[in-house]
Amino acid sequence: MLAIDSVTLEVPDPASAQHFYTEAFDLGHRLRVGAAREPTTGFRGFAVSLVVSQPGTVNSLFGSALDGGATTLKPPAKGFWGYGGVLRDPYGTIWKIATSSKKDTGPASRHVDEIVLLLGVHDVAATKRFYVDRGLTVAKSFGRKYVEFATSNIKLALYGRRAAAKDAGVPPDGDGSHRLVIGSSAGPFVDPDGFEWVTADGGSSPAALSG
Repeated sequence: MLAIDSVTLEVPDPASAQHFYTEAFDLGHRLRVGAAREPTTGFRGFAVSLVVSQPGTVNSLFGSALDGGATTLKPPAKGFWGYGGVLRDPYGTIWKIATSSKKDTGPASRHVDEIVLLLGVHDVAATKRFYVDRGLTVAKSFGRKYVEFATSNIKLALYGRRAAAKDAGVPPDGDGSHRLVIGSSAGPFVDPDGFEWVTADGGSSPAALSG
Protein backbone atom coordinates (compact mmCIF):
# COMPACT_ATOMS: atom_id res chain seq x y z
CA MET A 1 0.00 0.00 0.00
CA LEU A 2 1.38 3.39 -0.98
CA ALA A 3 2.11 5.74 1.92
CA ILE A 4 1.49 9.46 1.80
CA ASP A 5 4.03 10.59 4.35
CA SER A 6 3.04 14.21 4.73
CA VAL A 7 1.33 17.22 3.28
CA THR A 8 3.05 20.60 3.24
CA LEU A 9 0.86 23.70 3.42
CA GLU A 10 2.41 26.84 1.98
CA VAL A 11 1.75 29.85 4.22
CA PRO A 12 2.87 33.50 4.44
CA ASP A 13 4.34 33.05 7.94
CA PRO A 14 5.63 29.49 8.57
CA ALA A 15 6.57 30.06 12.22
CA SER A 16 3.16 31.36 13.29
CA ALA A 17 1.41 28.73 11.16
CA GLN A 18 3.44 25.94 12.75
CA HIS A 19 2.38 27.18 16.18
CA PHE A 20 -1.27 27.32 15.11
CA TYR A 21 -1.32 23.80 13.65
CA THR A 22 0.45 22.32 16.66
CA GLU A 23 -1.94 23.96 19.12
CA ALA A 24 -5.08 23.30 17.07
CA PHE A 25 -4.53 19.77 15.72
CA ASP A 26 -1.08 18.42 16.73
CA LEU A 27 -0.70 16.15 13.67
CA GLY A 28 3.05 15.74 14.09
CA HIS A 29 5.23 14.94 11.08
CA ARG A 30 2.21 14.33 8.84
CA LEU A 31 1.63 18.08 8.51
CA ARG A 32 4.39 20.46 7.45
CA VAL A 33 4.51 24.14 6.56
CA GLY A 34 6.60 26.03 4.04
CA ALA A 35 6.86 29.58 2.79
CA ALA A 36 4.26 30.50 0.16
CA ARG A 37 5.81 30.74 -3.29
CA GLU A 38 2.90 31.87 -5.48
CA PRO A 39 -0.32 33.87 -4.99
CA THR A 40 -3.72 32.23 -4.83
CA THR A 41 -7.32 33.41 -4.78
CA GLY A 42 -10.60 31.80 -3.74
CA PHE A 43 -11.03 28.05 -3.33
CA ARG A 44 -7.69 26.26 -3.44
CA GLY A 45 -9.26 23.04 -4.66
CA PHE A 46 -8.74 20.85 -1.60
CA ALA A 47 -9.77 20.23 1.99
CA VAL A 48 -8.26 18.23 4.83
CA SER A 49 -10.62 16.00 6.83
CA LEU A 50 -9.86 14.90 10.37
CA VAL A 51 -11.86 11.81 11.32
CA VAL A 52 -12.31 11.35 15.06
CA SER A 53 -14.18 9.00 17.39
CA GLN A 54 -16.98 11.10 18.86
CA PRO A 55 -18.70 14.53 18.85
CA GLY A 56 -16.85 15.75 21.95
CA THR A 57 -13.54 15.36 20.12
CA VAL A 58 -14.91 17.25 17.12
CA ASN A 59 -15.88 20.11 19.43
CA SER A 60 -12.50 20.09 21.18
CA LEU A 61 -10.48 20.35 17.96
CA PHE A 62 -12.91 22.83 16.44
CA GLY A 63 -12.71 25.03 19.51
CA SER A 64 -8.91 25.01 19.57
CA ALA A 65 -8.79 26.06 15.92
CA LEU A 66 -11.26 28.90 16.49
CA ASP A 67 -9.27 30.07 19.51
CA GLY A 68 -6.23 30.26 17.24
CA GLY A 69 -7.98 32.48 14.68
CA ALA A 70 -9.83 30.05 12.38
CA THR A 71 -13.27 30.96 11.05
CA THR A 72 -16.35 28.76 10.88
CA LEU A 73 -17.69 27.74 7.47
CA LYS A 74 -20.17 25.17 8.81
CA PRO A 75 -20.67 24.90 12.59
CA PRO A 76 -20.50 21.38 14.06
CA ALA A 77 -23.88 19.68 13.86
CA LYS A 78 -25.52 16.29 13.55
CA GLY A 79 -26.08 15.03 10.03
CA PHE A 80 -27.10 11.89 8.21
CA TRP A 81 -23.59 10.40 8.44
CA GLY A 82 -22.74 11.53 11.97
CA TYR A 83 -21.50 14.80 13.46
CA GLY A 84 -19.08 17.38 12.11
CA GLY A 85 -18.26 20.87 10.97
CA VAL A 86 -16.01 22.81 8.57
CA LEU A 87 -13.65 25.71 9.21
CA ARG A 88 -11.00 27.75 7.39
CA ASP A 89 -7.75 28.27 9.22
CA PRO A 90 -6.02 31.68 9.40
CA TYR A 91 -3.81 30.71 6.43
CA GLY A 92 -6.62 29.70 4.07
CA THR A 93 -6.73 25.90 4.34
CA ILE A 94 -10.16 24.31 4.76
CA TRP A 95 -10.58 21.64 7.45
CA LYS A 96 -13.48 19.27 7.97
CA ILE A 97 -13.62 17.68 11.42
CA ALA A 98 -16.11 14.84 11.70
CA THR A 99 -17.14 11.57 13.31
CA SER A 100 -19.56 8.83 12.27
CA SER A 101 -20.82 8.71 15.86
CA LYS A 102 -23.68 10.94 16.97
CA LYS A 103 -23.14 10.39 20.70
CA ASP A 104 -20.18 10.58 23.04
CA THR A 105 -19.13 7.27 24.58
CA GLY A 106 -16.45 8.68 26.88
CA PRO A 107 -14.43 11.77 27.74
CA ALA A 108 -13.47 13.99 24.83
CA SER A 109 -9.91 13.54 23.59
CA ARG A 110 -7.82 15.24 20.94
CA HIS A 111 -6.89 12.04 19.11
CA VAL A 112 -7.28 12.05 15.31
CA ASP A 113 -8.11 8.59 13.97
CA GLU A 114 -7.60 9.38 10.30
CA ILE A 115 -6.47 12.20 8.03
CA VAL A 116 -8.11 12.39 4.60
CA LEU A 117 -6.79 14.71 1.88
CA LEU A 118 -9.71 15.50 -0.41
CA LEU A 119 -8.76 16.90 -3.82
CA GLY A 120 -11.46 18.71 -5.77
CA VAL A 121 -10.73 17.91 -9.42
CA HIS A 122 -12.25 18.87 -12.74
CA ASP A 123 -12.57 15.31 -14.12
CA VAL A 124 -12.72 12.61 -11.45
CA ALA A 125 -12.47 9.72 -13.93
CA ALA A 126 -9.44 11.16 -15.74
CA THR A 127 -7.60 11.98 -12.51
CA LYS A 128 -8.41 8.52 -11.18
CA ARG A 129 -6.74 6.97 -14.25
CA PHE A 130 -3.75 9.26 -13.80
CA TYR A 131 -3.19 8.07 -10.24
CA VAL A 132 -3.80 4.40 -11.05
CA ASP A 133 -1.16 4.69 -13.78
CA ARG A 134 1.26 5.84 -11.08
CA GLY A 135 0.67 2.83 -8.89
CA LEU A 136 -2.15 3.89 -6.59
CA THR A 137 -4.86 1.33 -5.86
CA VAL A 138 -8.54 2.28 -5.78
CA ALA A 139 -10.29 1.39 -2.52
CA LYS A 140 -13.72 2.89 -3.29
CA SER A 141 -15.18 4.41 -6.42
CA PHE A 142 -18.57 5.95 -7.11
CA GLY A 143 -18.47 6.62 -10.83
CA ARG A 144 -17.38 10.14 -11.72
CA LYS A 145 -18.38 11.53 -8.32
CA TYR A 146 -15.95 10.20 -5.71
CA VAL A 147 -12.83 8.03 -5.56
CA GLU A 148 -10.87 6.88 -2.53
CA PHE A 149 -7.42 5.31 -2.82
CA ALA A 150 -5.80 2.69 -0.60
CA THR A 151 -3.05 4.81 0.94
CA SER A 152 -1.57 4.65 4.41
CA ASN A 153 -0.73 7.39 6.92
CA ILE A 154 -2.84 9.93 5.03
CA LYS A 155 -5.81 8.83 2.92
CA LEU A 156 -6.30 10.34 -0.54
CA ALA A 157 -9.72 10.96 -2.08
CA LEU A 158 -11.01 12.69 -5.22
CA TYR A 159 -14.22 14.68 -5.51
CA GLY A 160 -15.56 16.91 -8.25
CA ARG A 161 -14.34 20.46 -7.67
CA ARG A 162 -17.82 21.98 -7.40
CA ALA A 163 -19.00 19.20 -5.11
CA ALA A 164 -15.91 19.63 -2.91
CA ALA A 165 -16.51 23.37 -2.64
CA LYS A 166 -20.18 22.86 -1.83
CA ASP A 167 -19.29 20.31 0.85
CA ALA A 168 -16.90 22.86 2.38
CA GLY A 169 -19.43 25.68 2.17
CA VAL A 170 -17.44 27.94 -0.18
CA PRO A 171 -17.80 29.13 -3.80
CA PRO A 172 -15.93 26.89 -6.30
CA ASP A 173 -14.11 29.73 -8.06
CA GLY A 174 -10.40 30.29 -7.49
CA ASP A 175 -7.06 30.36 -9.26
CA GLY A 176 -3.34 30.44 -8.63
CA SER A 177 -1.38 28.08 -6.43
CA HIS A 178 -3.06 25.31 -4.44
CA ARG A 179 -0.44 25.98 -1.76
CA LEU A 180 -0.27 22.26 -1.13
CA VAL A 181 2.60 19.81 -1.65
CA ILE A 182 2.09 16.05 -1.14
CA GLY A 183 5.06 14.01 0.08
CA SER A 184 5.22 10.37 -1.01
CA SER A 185 7.51 7.82 -2.65
CA ALA A 186 5.15 8.04 -5.65
CA GLY A 187 6.50 11.49 -6.53
CA PRO A 188 7.75 13.66 -8.05
CA PHE A 189 5.02 14.68 -10.49
CA VAL A 190 2.19 17.17 -10.96
CA ASP A 191 -1.32 15.80 -11.47
CA PRO A 192 -3.85 17.05 -14.10
CA ASP A 193 -5.23 19.65 -11.68
CA GLY A 194 -1.85 21.04 -10.70
CA PHE A 195 -1.40 19.28 -7.37
CA GLU A 196 2.32 18.77 -6.75
CA TRP A 197 3.81 15.53 -5.40
CA VAL A 198 7.40 15.32 -4.21
CA THR A 199 9.53 12.46 -2.94
CA ALA A 200 8.89 11.43 0.64
CA ASP A 201 11.90 13.33 2.02
CA GLY A 202 10.48 16.54 0.58
CA GLY A 203 13.62 17.11 -1.43
CA SER A 204 11.96 19.26 -4.08
CA SER A 205 9.42 20.93 -1.83
CA PRO A 206 9.66 24.41 -0.36
CA ALA A 207 11.59 24.72 2.90
CA ALA A 208 9.44 22.85 5.42
CA LEU A 209 9.22 22.72 9.17
CA SER A 210 8.31 19.34 10.57
CA GLY A 211 5.44 19.22 12.98
